[in-house]
Amino acid sequence: MKVNPVFLLACACLWLIAGVLPASEPVRDLKDLAQLEGKVEAVAAKAMPATVALLSEKTGSSGSGVITTADGLILTAAHVVQGAEELLVVFPDGEQVPGKVLGANYSKDIAMVQITRKGPWPFAAMGASKPLAAGDWLIALGHSAGFDAARTPPVRFGRVVSKGPGNFLTTDCTLIGGDSGGPLFDLDGKIVGINSSIGVSLTNNNHAGIDGFKEDWERIRAGEAWGRLSMNPFANPEMPVLGIGMGMRRASKGVPVESVVPESPAAAAGVRPGDVIESLDGSSIGDANKLLQVLAKKQPGDTVKLGLLRDRKSLEVQVVLARREALFEER
Repeated sequence: MKVNPVFLLACACLWLIAGVLPASEPVRDLKDLAQLEGKVEAVAAKAMPATVALLSEKTGSSGSGVITTADGLILTAAHVVQGAEELLVVFPDGEQVPGKVLGANYSKDIAMVQITRKGPWPFAAMGASKPLAAGDWLIALGHSAGFDAARTPPVRFGRVVSKGPGNFLTTDCTLIGGDSGGPLFDLDGKIVGINSSIGVSLTNNNHAGIDGFKEDWERIRAGEAWGRLSMNPFANPEMPVLGIGMGMRRASKGVPVESVVPESPAAAAGVRPGDVIESLDGSSIGDANKLLQVLAKKQPGDTVKLGLLRDRKSLEVQVVLARREALFEER
């Protein structure tokens, strides 16, 4: 697999012109470009054999996945396995083996499939998604438009655009149908995410972070399935919340607290109706959209500093964020 250096240079220039944050692997000249090309080629060569297509005769669906253990444990997206108990696992060279669907967390869009034939199988090691930052280079693989015996899974590369909400991250790696469930790699060839949903522009796509798998590993591998898929990321059951009702903005900035959910994180911290949220962890909160964007980059269980305006006096309280599902759906 050879990556076109002219294409890489054009993309790098476009990213720089667009003002994307500096990556951990900056591209300043042709030497940097050649080094980047070499890393992309090395990752693709190493990861390609472990990137598989997943086909379901029962549902007629198809997607992608990546093997992460020598005994054939596959990581994929939950919506790829939904409604299926068994899947046909197809390797890039056309080899076909049976696979059994294990568990899934639908809220995080993550799932596992186990190859039922004895290995060893080619596999890719896992990395970490939480340390990723906007601008970091990543490589996406997947069986675009389904398995095609005439070609191997296409290699796409791009950068992290943003983190959140929940365990998700967004990149500008170009994806199309069939890539869902395929792997996202860092430049060390470690799995850092799984392709989840494709954006309207095809270059603004969501990926489930690998750390979400690690948090739910034992439950999913044991066959447990829970949660629900949501097209609205801010309504995701895993989304961290304060437990407030937001009112209409009355001042030049800030989010008025219209109500406080009983026994919520906000209630425990002493937040009151009538307070105005002006900041969260030092980030100025101008309106409700900004508050949601800042919260989306947090995790349930995180402790945040909430800057409030109460009776024309500023104060700060600490709030331990809760999962939306735990706060609103278990009542």
